[in-house]
Amino acid sequence: MQVTTTSTSSFTPRPVEPLPHQLLAALAQHRIATTSQLSDMLRPNAALQTISTPLNQLRRKELVDYTVLPQSNRTRAWYLTGEGARLARDFPVLRGRPPYPISSTTAASLKTPHTLTVVRTHLAFAADAHRLGHEHGPWDWTPEVSHPLGEGERLVADAVMHYTVVETERRRKLRAFVEVDRTTMSSERLAVKLIEYARLFQYEVQPVGRRKPASTGPVWLRWYPVFPRVLFVLTGASRARLDHRIRDLQAMVAQHPLVAAFAREVRLAAAVLEDIENHDPTTPPWIPLTGGEPRTWADL
Repeated sequence: MQVTTTSTSSFTPRPVEPLPHQLLAALAQHRIATTSQLSDMLRPNAALQTISTPLNQLRRKELVDYTVLPQSNRTRAWYLTGEGARLARDFPVLRGRPPYPISSTTAASLKTPHTLTVVRTHLAFAADAHRLGHEHGPWDWTPEVSHPLGEGERLVADAVMHYTVVETERRRKLRAFVEVDRTTMSSERLAVKLIEYARLFQYEVQPVGRRKPASTGPVWLRWYPVFPRVLFVLTGASRARLDHRIRDLQAMVAQHPLVAAFAREVRLAAAVLEDIENHDPTTPPWIPLTGGEPRTWADL
């Protein structure tokens, strides 16, 4: 009698989640993204239909929805529904970070311009990493990360980036707080963000009571072995106006004593988003806020 054996590989879980699950996880992670952004993020070499077909299937199941961007040839910006968020909450890649449902197309439209620019910034870093042989993927970029500053105040970074520089004999793991500026706030308000980061760098929880235990160090050590770099990405205005805003950031570093002390310990830089997307190795886009020649952000 012939014995039929079944390969154990047929019972082995696939190392990569199915594309619909990846789409739900990506929208949970990045809040809102267009079809083309999701394609660049998850299937950069595939036809756009590869992404749009499962997105429409997820919409029919009421797990995702979209808003149409104005003056964009009906470009769709996708987001999770409440039901989609509940489903995505159990995904391993999102462990410790609850999904972020959007309640309506109106709510989505209010958040869309800034959120899509943050996603665009992530994709610029991802494309650069791919070109250079470094590592930076969809789950290495976490938007809207909040940290306490004391007295009930909080700093909310537009994103925290994790990035691995792969060199011949070593791997360097880098982290950065990323602030995306679309020129919608005053230059002074943008520069004040540097004061908030300087406060976070120093902030320690004050013990309650008479006995003062030994300090456990700054609060940021709970999340980072080294304080992340702070990178400002600017867009949405003329080159001259963006250059002025970068100079205002440099002035804050030079003139504010708390920020000046912070800049001696943490690397700070600014760049124009379109320059990052250009990927021109002959003209590094990042301008150190402490002065000096432009360079790559990894070489600050």
